[in-house]
Amino acid sequence: MKIEPVTLSTPRPVRRPTLVQGWHRLTFLHWPVEPERVAGLLPSGTRPDTLDGLTYVGLVPFLMRGVGLGPGPGLPYLGTFCETNVRLYSVDDQGRRAVVFRSLDATRLLPVLMGRFGVRLPYTWSSMRLHHANNRITYTCRRGSPAGRGPTSRVVVRTGAPIAEPTALERFLTARWGLHVTWHGRTVHLPNEHAPWPLHRAELLDLDDDLIPAAGLPRMADPPVSVLYSPGVSVRFGTPSALTPRRR
Repeated sequence: MKIEPVTLSTPRPVRRPTLVQGWHRLTFLHWPVEPERVAGLLPSGTRPDTLDGLTYVGLVPFLMRGVGLGPGPGLPYLGTFCETNVRLYSVDDQGRRAVVFRSLDATRLLPVLMGRFGVRLPYTWSSMRLHHANNRITYTCRRGSPAGRGPTSRVVVRTGAPIAEPTALERFLTARWGLHVTWHGRTVHLPNEHAPWPLHRAELLDLDDDLIPAAGLPRMADPPVSVLYSPGVSVRFGTPSALTPRRR
């Protein structure tokens, strides 16, 4: 039986959600890299997803709201926290384009433990803040305790006008309908479903980041080629499916 490839414009509906959450006040910062520089960091059975021969490294700080199991509703307090992720972009042999998280910093210990030991995502408990005044947003992150010496990140952006028609690059970087993760020796695809991103232009005012090199990636010396903002979406995750057999 021929498997229909999942494209950027055709997310598959999640009929039985295993997890719900809301992603809000997001800023997407992206840098181009050669695919061979990051191929070894992706799970088995996947390869770098590319556009015009390049793949991308993303730094995405945001506010998580209402995380909950099953169809929900999500938890208003424990399920709401700041998060920053460092991400890559992958595709598998079935054509499913996805996100691969190199690191996820979050301010709530319980979701960190659930993500790290339940889904095997690289979550870390960190001190973070999000300050939003008028059209200016400041995200700060320090890994570990406030007095610790772990990697830090500071992002300041000015949000702009809504984007009526995203470019091919903007769709490539944001229209992702799942993630690839290594779980108990297997590469798993975990699908998700959400409405199209309401994207806005954004101007980067300040950036001082150690999270990207701490995730095993090159330090980005040049400014990001894409800076986007979104007020957010509500997300439903489906049932994971394995790509590769268990390693012996």
